[in-house]
Amino acid sequence: MDNIKEKIESKHLVISRVRREIAKELVGQQKLVDSLLTALLSESHLLIEGVPGLAKTSAVKALASTVQAQFKRIQFTPDLLPADLVGTEIYRPKMGDFVTRKGPLFNNIILADEINRAPSKVQSALLEAMQEKQVTIGDETYLLPTPFLVLATQNPIEQEGTYQLPEAQIDRFMLKVVVDYPDRSQELEILKKSEFEVSQKIEPVVTPAEITEIIDIIRQIYVDDKIKEYIVDLVFATRQPLKYGMDIAHYISFGASPRATIFLAQASRVNAFLQGRAYVTPQDVKIVAPDVLRHRIILSFEAEAEEISSDDVIKILFDSVAVP
Repeated sequence: MDNIKEKIESKHLVISRVRREIAKELVGQQKLVDSLLTALLSESHLLIEGVPGLAKTSAVKALASTVQAQFKRIQFTPDLLPADLVGTEIYRPKMGDFVTRKGPLFNNIILADEINRAPSKVQSALLEAMQEKQVTIGDETYLLPTPFLVLATQNPIEQEGTYQLPEAQIDRFMLKVVVDYPDRSQELEILKKSEFEVSQKIEPVVTPAEITEIIDIIRQIYVDDKIKEYIVDLVFATRQPLKYGMDIAHYISFGASPRATIFLAQASRVNAFLQGRAYVTPQDVKIVAPDVLRHRIILSFEAEAEEISSDDVIKILFDSVAVP
């Protein structure tokens, strides 16, 4: 345990450098920054939801700029085609053959901007990339580079020109973060920063090799069996709430999948690392659980009619499931 703690302390300098660089572009939004780091340090996908103008895109670009890796931004629009993501085969008349032109998904970090403005056939093409880390062009299958993670932004479904993402695709995102408006002091700081014409350039301060080293350390962080049981209980309570003394079954159409259990443990380890600890506590689980579970709890029509949100259900879970 002491050996792991020493490694964590040494790697915290790397994370501190990343935070300083992101702060050049982003004001506040500490929760969003932690979620971005969690996605990066677990090589998992992140979905960020919020109304336009809350620096969702800027936050993702800032994180990507700190990493010495290939980055590509894709603007999702209603007329986007699957080939615009994965690539296509082009016929060469002089040679009499086809050549494969790879699409923008062949990069390490993908910013899928306004992901829910593209139709379902595009989402299907992205689904294979997110789950299998490979794409199919014609009859050939191509592996995507390592690491590969999708950091997506989306507008609330109530806005014009948005599509509901398929449940299977939403489940591939490790976290779903809801970004709110900044407070008054933060907005004043944003105004002051905007008065300067030249913004500070974000420097790449971490390599993929360093990220891999940190990921290996995070995997060694201790998770007690009681914490593991607590994680499983939280997920099972979304499927069988009556067994945990909660009369909310009529609000839930589908509970969280087993993937939620795996992601909850991974995210808890990363949160422990960010706090400088070599072990996971119940508080780590409580901090990451809303972002891991909110998009995996499918609410019923009755819940929507009574304006019950998935966050409300998660709060009931925390109050009802016994903490070790």
